[in-house]
Amino acid sequence: MKIVNPSIMLPPSTPSTSYYDCRYDVLRRPLGFERGAELLVDDDAAIHAWVSDSEHVLAVGRAHLIPEESDGSAPDHAGPGATKCPAFGPLADPGNRPAIQIRQMGTRDEALRQGHASEVLNALERASAAHFSAKVGLLQAREAAIPFYQSQGWELVDEPYTIKNIGPHRSMMKRLSSN
Repeated sequence: MKIVNPSIMLPPSTPSTSYYDCRYDVLRRPLGFERGAELLVDDDAAIHAWVSDSEHVLAVGRAHLIPEESDGSAPDHAGPGATKCPAFGPLADPGNRPAIQIRQMGTRDEALRQGHASEVLNALERASAAHFSAKVGLLQAREAAIPFYQSQGWELVDEPYTIKNIGPHRSMMKRLSSN
């Protein structure tokens, strides 16, 4: 199985079924969510990145521009009963705009610890700086993923919180390079 370097899809676009299958299998199915919870209403306006082999998408992630009028709070998924995630405190500083949010990062179990998540995250950071002119990236990390994001230069911001049916999270931030 030949591994493909990260693929990037700029907006407006819709990723493949295989991409969404990975998002569902990694992020939603293990928590008992129904199919459809892996979809977000603004997926067509997001940058999508993924790593695949000749058969499957192995790792995925997406980034969207946070609108100027938004504090970054949003439902966790498109399905019913979605928890509204809290605002990002750093957005109160106009110097942190334009800003993007990384969401829906996940890697299949059989592909963990092979650098795929780093490739996806780095591709999203570069593409967001280039396509959206983003100065800052923000994300909401599951507690177990915090060390990974810290290893990639992301810093904790705001207070801990819990997303219903998913668990403890922390908001994180990174200044993005425009190079």
